[in-house]
Amino acid sequence: MRILVTGANGFVGSALVAQMCARELAVRCAVRVAGQIDDCADSVAVGGIDAQTNWRVALHDIDVVIHLAARVHVMHESAVDPLAEFQIVNGQGTENLARQAAEMGVKRLVYASSIKVNGEETVNGHVYRETELPVPQDAYGISKWEAEQALHRVSAETGLEVVIVRPPLVYGPGVKGNFAQMLKVLAHGIPLPLASVDNRRSLIYSGNLVDALIACATHPVAAGRTYLVSDGEDISTPELLRSLGKALRRPARLLPFSPALLRSLGRLAGRAGQVERLLGSLQIDSGKIRRELDWKPPFTLQQGLQETAAWYQSKDL
Repeated sequence: MRILVTGANGFVGSALVAQMCARELAVRCAVRVAGQIDDCADSVAVGGIDAQTNWRVALHDIDVVIHLAARVHVMHESAVDPLAEFQIVNGQGTENLARQAAEMGVKRLVYASSIKVNGEETVNGHVYRETELPVPQDAYGISKWEAEQALHRVSAETGLEVVIVRPPLVYGPGVKGNFAQMLKVLAHGIPLPLASVDNRRSLIYSGNLVDALIACATHPVAAGRTYLVSDGEDISTPELLRSLGKALRRPARLLPFSPALLRSLGRLAGRAGQVERLLGSLQIDSGKIRRELDWKPPFTLQQGLQETAAWYQSKDL
């Protein structure tokens, strides 16, 4: 079996390629611009991703595609029409890849979607499952849901096997965004007004996500399925900060503060979404992939946090 990984030099892609090489799987990397790729893999530069991208060279003699390349959710959006920009890459670009893959005889496409397809938060102990009606709320989540629907259309028309994977927040060596900011704040001993937060969030370590993606690429039962994946150990924001602080050997300095007031301040500062990700809950049930593919995360939450902290300290960020 020969597997093509798109976005192979990204945060998740680099971890996936490294793991596939460790397992001696035949892997080809599709990247935007030619660059450094693991020695075990060959690479093909495909340029930008949209409805016109030519994937044929990259898809030659490929059995399975794991599609990670995407326009990702950004903290400070600058596009005039964010949804249109997300749709070009995540929607049209994904459908174009799938149609070319089917034409080239590819058997299966595994798509890295997002839990944002389900929604932004869970309340009152509710957890997201695959059976629920998707309710994406931002441009990124909408584009991912549209891409999923496009893939199912292509599958129905061509017979291409499609597997959808919806992860929550992914952390691990190389992480960016809010999680990287959290590490920086903890490493510098900055106090945080989050001791009073009472929430639960599902996360997934990059090592667990790539293991799940490989299972979805290789397991015969996965064809046509949608899976929600997580570490399976939900955690509150204060617990997460304390665990990371311990791993960094810099105890978290958490102060009690009203979550309602924090939300109000977040809205005034134009950072309501960022604040809500710290205060709100988002839990998923990853039981389906465990039952159907007999998948178990190879790393515990604590192991994942320890590896992430060790990476951060080694980079001296």
